[in-house]
Amino acid sequence: MVIYEVNLTVDADIAEDYAAWLGPHISEILEIDGFLSAEWFEVESDEKDKVRWSIQYRVKDRTSLETYFIDHAERLRGDGLDRFGGRFTAERRILKRSASIGQEIAL
Repeated sequence: MVIYEVNLTVDADIAEDYAAWLGPHISEILEIDGFLSAEWFEVESDEKDKVRWSIQYRVKDRTSLETYFIDHAERLRGDGLDRFGGRFTAERRILKRSASIGQEIAL
């Protein structure tokens, strides 16, 4: 399993509209083969004019993620850019588990 993380910084004055779009966007991504689940986190920040979120997708394997990049990413990213271009930034990273230490805690 890999984690595909998308870190968003959104102008505060559009955050409500962006969030209304983001929920269905995440659901659409979860329909793609190999995407198992997602968690949406609010990132604490002192910036009053920005809202920060981190979305962590659990993906079955790197092959499934590559299929997403090839077949889906451009269209799905383009939708957000068309709606909110210039009012947000997105940074992405891929995390691969090296070790698991201790018990996992259900929240």
